[in-house]
Amino acid sequence: MALPLEWPLSGSLRPQVLETLARYASERPVAHSAETGAGKSTLLLSQLSNHHVVFTRDDTGDGDSLPEVRTSPLLRREVVEFVVGATQATIPTHRFTHTLDVILIDGPHGFPFPHLEYYFLYPHLAPGALLVLDDVHIRSVNNVFGFLRTDPMFSLLEVVRTTAFFRRTEVQTFDPFADGWWLQPYNLRLRPRLGGMPVAEALKALVPFSAKETLRGLRRRYVPIRRRGV
Repeated sequence: MALPLEWPLSGSLRPQVLETLARYASERPVAHSAETGAGKSTLLLSQLSNHHVVFTRDDTGDGDSLPEVRTSPLLRREVVEFVVGATQATIPTHRFTHTLDVILIDGPHGFPFPHLEYYFLYPHLAPGALLVLDDVHIRSVNNVFGFLRTDPMFSLLEVVRTTAFFRRTEVQTFDPFADGWWLQPYNLRLRPRLGGMPVAEALKALVPFSAKETLRGLRRRYVPIRRRGV
């Protein structure tokens, strides 16, 4: 907490967020954890976890997060494993040998990179684990946030500034190698706009394939839909 607000130069989690992370991560033992990006959270998680994996790029001379973190006296080096490189390449090829009790996603924010990080990390979350998503105010990250808020695998604990905290539920892990989009509540919500689509196609897009209503019945049910701007 005594470190400068903008330590390291590329930015960091604010005190409120760090305090919340410490509180939730301390509610249960953390045997294994992982994060994308590096900064104050790395120092904190090195103190809370028995084994912490950090996926981060080498930004020497461009923000200098990694060198600052690695040389900090607050880092418990013996429990931290740095996987250096673009997370788009390093996470898919990393072999996880244990389930994870804490995951912090704060790597590259350009689309679809937050989605990619989530995809390769979520199957390793243990029931009751903590999932932290930073910078949910950025649209590409907010898309992931919107999905997590509706998914039965997660329970939203709170949002502090622009960081969301979720608890992994006991629901079975969604198969990462299947499809099953119709099983995800996020995909079954009525979409606010399907601009440019013919009305008949828009109507079909508003319901899952398993719906038994006829197209004629759907047209009667959603009579105002054209006037709502779909």
